[in-house]
Amino acid sequence: MLFQNEKSRARLSAILEQPTAPFREGRVIAAIETILKKEKISYFLDPAKNIVVGVKSKAEYLKLIRVKSTEPVRLFIAHMDHPGFHGVEWLDDERLTFEWHGGSPTAHLLGGKVWLADEEGFVGEGRVEEAELLPSGRAIKSGIIRVKDLRRQVKAKEISGGFGFRKTHWSEGDLLYTKCADDLIGVFAIVETAIALKKKKSPFIGLLTRAEEVGFIGTLAHLELGWFKSAKRPLLCVSLETSRTLPGADIGKGPVVRLGDKKNIFHSGATTVFSELAAKVLPGKHQRRIMDGGTCEGSAATSYDIPTIAISVPLGNYHNQSFEGGPDAAETNGPAPEFVSLSDIEGMCLLTQAVMKPKLPWATPYSGAIKEFKANLRKYASLLKSAP
Repeated sequence: MLFQNEKSRARLSAILEQPTAPFREGRVIAAIETILKKEKISYFLDPAKNIVVGVKSKAEYLKLIRVKSTEPVRLFIAHMDHPGFHGVEWLDDERLTFEWHGGSPTAHLLGGKVWLADEEGFVGEGRVEEAELLPSGRAIKSGIIRVKDLRRQVKAKEISGGFGFRKTHWSEGDLLYTKCADDLIGVFAIVETAIALKKKKSPFIGLLTRAEEVGFIGTLAHLELGWFKSAKRPLLCVSLETSRTLPGADIGKGPVVRLGDKKNIFHSGATTVFSELAAKVLPGKHQRRIMDGGTCEGSAATSYDIPTIAISVPLGNYHNQSFEGGPDAAETNGPAPEFVSLSDIEGMCLLTQAVMKPKLPWATPYSGAIKEFKANLRKYASLLKSAP
């Protein structure tokens, strides 16, 4: 079991305890680099400072995708940021104006606890004193924070932050509560997959991206590099997300074979192979649904004509908005810790490793179905000829 492994638990904690916000993922990057170096996993930073896991350089990346093979390179994608704010200006010694980036709670904001950080880590806490929503009313636009317990003087524009709770993360039974599950859980799953594969020569690339919450910016920057244009073997994107729980995608009932998101349906053939694989690996312990509560990086890959499958861990209190409530949660739509099931995370990691099995029928996804169809056709061939 994954979380009976002390090292896996420690790696998850090391990632979850970091501050992160769009374009302010530095502490998460540093924590992941520490893990990868300790585990002797190859990686490098691309020009957008996304972490590319599993290869040590652009040259090795290109070498992998240029191998003539029918075995696809699996490109696992998850993002390192979470909705949060950037500091703009100090109004005085205690009040900081801010701009918000990404989704957010929309009610009961005044007095909400926030954490503040810079490139070195957490620097203090504060409370929301004023908050203005976007014209759509769907998220915070800007506001003012009254800062307390500032550990050192920091320039306003060096500060980032988000909503804070009793701890960066804690567990209650099978539930894991945290300031940021979306998408550090997906990031953790890619790191664990890389560690599981490190003694194998697998066609694996992990892409840990920046600024997903404002429109897949890190992913788009990577895709725009044009590196995939020289590929001589198939590519398969595997999008990993921590997605808003929906009917039929319930917390604790297993990871979700994500058929699509709010914008796109993912690759039909590859998803068929993946669904059949999930049924063997996690019989009765996985779910299958279009997760249209949001849009994921799988849509970005799909838009660039990369066949895509996706896995989601169902998420409570999506974007720290109190939909499901629970410990430390404000009233409906107010600030709340996100939460997920530890068993669902374990299931996601089992699926990511299963997807890496060699010789899966990615090129012939419907061969089993066609065999059944033909058998049925033969069964009724005589009746077909009998009338009219």
